[in-house]
Amino acid sequence: MIQKVQTPHAPAPGGHYAQAVIFRDLIFVSGQLPIKPHTGEKVLGDIEEQAQQVIANVLEIVQAGGGDLTTVLKCTVFISDISLWGRFNAVFAAQFGEHKPARAVVPTRELHHGFLVEMDAIAAKIS
Repeated sequence: MIQKVQTPHAPAPGGHYAQAVIFRDLIFVSGQLPIKPHTGEKVLGDIEEQAQQVIANVLEIVQAGGGDLTTVLKCTVFISDISLWGRFNAVFAAQFGEHKPARAVVPTRELHHGFLVEMDAIAAKIS
């Protein structure tokens, strides 16, 4: 059975999708944009600010689904300008520390609302 994850600590979905779904012991997190969850404010600052908010949103949803940072298995990062990759990577490394999930970084022409980054994730529930 598929279970839906919904937390007020991450932005509400802006379309016909869940923040995440759980199947067995896996948490599939939908793409998260740099939006502050409690106000809906769009974080339109530099890549570092946007990356911090995106990662925070993903981790809040993972936690709501029963996982944590150390159970994140894979992230897919969509970035509007590949020249920003190094700066994004520095924020990602600082947030994840010693934990290194599988990851893909996909350059794209542009993202919704002019954002610089979007990230989804797959995580495991804590046993």
